[in-house]
This record gives sequence, C-alpha cells and structure tokens, in this order.
Amino acid sequence: MANVVDINCDMGESFGAWKIGEDAQVMRFISSANVACGFHGGDPRVMAHTVAMARDLGVGVGAHPGFSDLVGFGRRNLDVTPDEARTDVLYQIGALFGFSRRFGVPLQHVKPHGQLNNLSMTDRTLADAIVAGIRDFDPSLLVVSYGGELGKAAEAARMRVAYEVFADREYNPDGTLVSRRIPGAVIHDPDRVVERAITMVRDGRVKTMEGSWLELVVHTICVHGDTQGATGLVARLRDGFREAGIKVVPMSQIVE
Repeated sequence: MANVVDINCDMGESFGAWKIGEDAQVMRFISSANVACGFHGGDPRVMAHTVAMARDLGVGVGAHPGFSDLVGFGRRNLDVTPDEARTDVLYQIGALFGFSRRFGVPLQHVKPHGQLNNLSMTDRTLADAIVAGIRDFDPSLLVVSYGGELGKAAEAARMRVAYEVFADREYNPDGTLVSRRIPGAVIHDPDRVVERAITMVRDGRVKTMEGSWLELVVHTICVHGDTQGATGLVARLRDGFREAGIKVVPMSQIVE
C-alpha cells in the first residue's frame, strides 16, 4: 500500500486569443505541470507565464509534446515517420527548455500529449521514437507513461519511468483508456473520482468499464485542467488524499 503520489496536470494549452483550462486556479493544487510546447496548444507567451507560475508555486515542470495538430488539439491520428516523431519531440522539449532556463526551473519530465501518447501505448516503433527524442535531449528526464509500449521502450533505454493513472477516465481490460467518443468514458462525479484515485494509489488497481480489476503501477495521477469544474475536482482530490494519509509530492521525489 502506497502513501505518496504525484498529481500532474496538462498546462499552458491556451494560445493567442484562445483560453483553455483553469491553469491559475488548478496550479495551486498539483505537484507537476505538463507544459504544452506549441504544437497542439500553447505559444511562447503562455509557455513563459506557465513556467513562471509553476516556479512560484514549487510545482515540477515537464514538457508536453504532441502532434503538430493545433486544429484537432493533438487528438487526431497523424501518420508520422519515426524520424518525424523523434525530432518533433526533441524540438518541443528544446522550446520549453528555453523558458525553463530563463526562470531557473529544471525540467523534470516529459509526458506525450493526446494521440501521440495513446498511440505509443500499442505502437512500439512510435514509442521507441518518442523515447529517442527525449533521450537525445536529456536521458535523465523522467518519461511519463500509463503503460504499454512507451513504458517498455523507456525501460529498455534505461530511462526512469513515472507510471501514470487517470482517476477521471474509464479503462479497458488491456490497460488502454476508453475512447472519449464512448458515453461515460470521462467520469464527472467528483466523489467517484476521489474514491477511484485513493484505490489506485493504495491498492494499485482500478475497476475497468467492463467490471474487471486491472492492476496498476502508480507514481502520478493525472487531472485534466480543461475539464469543467477542474479546480473544484483537484481541490477535492487533495482533500481526499490528505484524509487518507496520502502525501502529494513531485514525481521526481517518488521515482528512483
């Protein structure tokens, strides 16, 4: 039974005149921020503001590279070559590093976004390319993965993996997330989300949408900042963890 966990959230996904998420409010309750790097969301001003805010609140900073798909918010399948995936990931990490260096915040991790992340769950070639891009920049960075081929590829490359779970998403028995296109795939009931999160951390398992139990490795739990009511949800989650005796710290303090 574990009594420590990281809470991560996708941040900095606004761009130009478009505002996405409740970053300023949610940032107060998380321990690690995945900062968009301009491909699926984010822009230089938003990246700078997000990194500075994370620094001021003591939140760990990581890159959140995605497909070059601003229109689809990185949630569409793109047919990219391994070289494209590798260099796109490297490019995006480098972009965020400029702001990380500017504000004196070390990069802690890299978490692929959206379909880049989902496809790497089952596509080993893509997973290897993502890991190669991260390793090209800095092999000491944590690779955030919710399992599958990305986790295996990172371990094969002898990189540290922070295994991630989603309390507000339904799971399939194979460990993949139920498609957002299926009704009920995203859980909106705060009490149920908190209950699932505590079970995930303490027991290392979750009940799938079909009713079976799925075993999990849990280092970090994701909350979605663009979900309606995200601030209230993550605040409830912190309260639930505190009442359950679960400490929240940045993932770099959990993964050896």
